[in-house]
Amino acid sequence: MFFTKGRGVHRDHLTSFEMALRVAEIADLNLVSVSSIKPPRCKIVSAREGRKHLHPGQIAFAVMARSSTDEPNRLVAASIGLARPADDDQYGYLSEHHSTGETEQKAGDYAEDMAMEMLATTVGLPSDPGLAWDQKEEQWKFSGKIYKTQNFTQSAEGNKDGLWTTVLSAAVLIL
Repeated sequence: MFFTKGRGVHRDHLTSFEMALRVAEIADLNLVSVSSIKPPRCKIVSAREGRKHLHPGQIAFAVMARSSTDEPNRLVAASIGLARPADDDQYGYLSEHHSTGETEQKAGDYAEDMAMEMLATTVGLPSDPGLAWDQKEEQWKFSGKIYKTQNFTQSAEGNKDGLWTTVLSAAVLIL
């Protein structure tokens, strides 16, 4: 699996998405959207390495987040969160977060937190609604069951002239 992201601007909504795919270097693939599971023992490679295994026109499965606006100066963000279990034989979680009005940092943190919560509840860690998020996160990280969390986020400010601005972030699976 590899992660990529892009931003595109154009007068047409669909073409701005195409431009974002081009920046992400996945426009030449037939992307099929899938849900949010990181397969057990799935190796994460660079986009450059991952693209060596995919050819133009090929069907590729991806977890993708995207957000668009034609509102000048409107913040948009697309983020993929990743939560990897300590046991590599266990599956992990990816989350998609599509937002407007959030900074890249806020959108990325949110996507990462969603993935961590899904993994935590899957591996049997408690999710006490009475605890603040920071307390839950600390409890889960110290459990030894979660190896790592991270996010891959693309954000942008809407074009000042009202052109469509699209952002995307994707986890592309290589079979």
